[in-house]
Amino acid sequence: MIIRKAKISDSKQIAPILLLAMEDLIYKFISKKDYAAAKDLLEYFVSKKDNQYSYQNCFVAEENNEIIGAVNVYNGSDIESLRQPIVEYVRKNYNPEFDPEFETRGGEFYIDSLGVNPNQQGKGIGSKLLLFLIDEYVHKNKETLGLLVEEDNPLAKNLYLKLGFKVVGVKTLVGKKLDHLQITSN
Repeated sequence: MIIRKAKISDSKQIAPILLLAMEDLIYKFISKKDYAAAKDLLEYFVSKKDNQYSYQNCFVAEENNEIIGAVNVYNGSDIESLRQPIVEYVRKNYNPEFDPEFETRGGEFYIDSLGVNPNQQGKGIGSKLLLFLIDEYVHKNKETLGLLVEEDNPLAKNLYLKLGFKVVGVKTLVGKKLDHLQITSN
């Protein structure tokens, strides 16, 4: 398995993997529980530049020329400019009232979403992607990594804590209460 920066040609494979981590959230964006519409929306933005879900902000885990995991990460200080194209698109096409909170801010590189192909789950791929990000951002570049985890997802939260993340607060995103975790270089 290799972990590499995503390319635009990876978009069709990245979108359904990231959607695994954010399906309920995207349904709230588009105001309906429609998997095909959610996947299409995410694929549209993964394939475009300069937005929070862009391939430019993704790394992929690849094995035998197949993307088996993907993670989306960007500088929290860029959230407003990266989110703007999504807000405009969702307001125009799905939900004119769409006005989500900002889940991150300056001072951290934000892990927006991480997913692993269902037929590859349980093999440590998610942990390897996280360890890669920790090495790249925290150890090599002395940056802070942050993420949000649902309160009712203790398995994920325990993994993050085991890897060195610490709870630094609570945030709300489209009505969901989430724990805010960060890891910094020491």
